[in-house]
Order: sequence, then C-alpha cells, then structure tokens
Amino acid sequence: MTSVRDLTAPAGAIDLAAAEAAIAQLLTALGQDAASDRLQATPGRAATALLELVVSPGPPLVKPMPTEGYRGLVLVRDIPFQSLCEHHLLPFRGRAHVGFLPGDSLIGLSTLARAVEHVAHGLQLQERITQQVHDWVCDAVNPRGAGVVIEAEHLCMSFRGVGTPDTRLTTSVFSGQLADDVAARGAFFGSAGAATADVNDPNAPIDPSALTGAALTASGGLHA
Repeated sequence: MTSVRDLTAPAGAIDLAAAEAAIAQLLTALGQDAASDRLQATPGRAATALLELVVSPGPPLVKPMPTEGYRGLVLVRDIPFQSLCEHHLLPFRGRAHVGFLPGDSLIGLSTLARAVEHVAHGLQLQERITQQVHDWVCDAVNPRGAGVVIEAEHLCMSFRGVGTPDTRLTTSVFSGQLADDVAARGAFFGSAGAATADVNDPNAPIDPSALTGAALTASGGLHA
C-alpha cells in the first residue's frame, strides 16, 4: 500500500490475557458484576471476538497472469466485508466493488476479495479502507486505471447516537484512466447514464446499485 499506513499489523505484542482483564475492568466500570456467573466468561469471549476483527490472516498472495489481449474492465462486485470503527470500537459492515483496467497482467478474482478482507482488519475507517484497497490494486497489478466503491452501515450511527438504521456511507476512489476517462468510468457503473452521480466528476457521490454486468465480473470472468 503506497499512500496510507498499513494498520492491519499489530503495533505491539498481543496479550490476550491482558485484553480479558481490561474488558473485565470495563464491565466493572460500567456498573456490571464481571465476576457473576452470567458475565464470568464474557471477557474471554469478547477479547477473542475483537482479536478476530483486529488481526488480519495476512495479505493475499499475488500471482500475476497474462491478459491474453484483454483490455476491458475487470470488476468484482459486492465483496462483503466487516470491520471495527476506530472511533467507537463498534462494527461497520458492507460491500466493496473493486475494478481495474489491466496493464500487462491480471490476477485471480478471489485475490481482490481477499485484499478487501485483509485491509478491513484492524481499527479502521471506511475512507481509509477505500484508499488502501485502491492502493493495493495499483501495487499488485500496475493497472491503467483502478476504482473502488464501498458502501457500509456503521453501528456507531445506526445503533446509537442519531439512531438511523439502514443508513449507509458510500466512499469511492478512482485513478488513471478510470479517473480521467468519462467513458471508462461510465463502464465501471454499467453505463454513463446509469449512475445517479455526475459521471464527469470522479469525486461525485456514487450509487453502487447502478453497477451492471458490462464488465468482466466474478460471475462471468475468465479467471478465478
């Protein structure tokens, strides 16, 4: 990843026992009886669950493949992910749409899904995940253009505070020909007229539901 610091690796040694003790102290500070029968095992469960969200299984292995002359858009839609917000330590989850215009090589479609899974680990922000996935694609395949659109629901907004369920945040990053070429970016969304945003502005709000199958997708791709 080139422009954003990788947060998927722990900054220090992981101490599960200390995490359990800290969660027990938190429960006590919130007026709960952490030693009661019903909560005695909660610190261990919670620490293990947090560890699963924070620590990545590792970045995907990139195995470049020849393009065999293919120059069109490669797009993997609806990649599910979940992460932990660094502001409130509450989950957010959604779907990522990742595409690129090949340069000299392709990669397996599942590799893009694993890249999203990897980057989503750690204490994260959706904006940062969007940028990091984009940077990972650029580093992995050196494409002529790359694009990432992510939409997600954040429990810190829908479950607390203003309490607006089903509200989703959409973030997007485009570069290269997908940022500079209106037609190429239009293909990312299926057609220029399909997007609710102004297709002439790569930074305009995007409606990912406008994406159609006008690209090499996971359901119709030539490689896996």
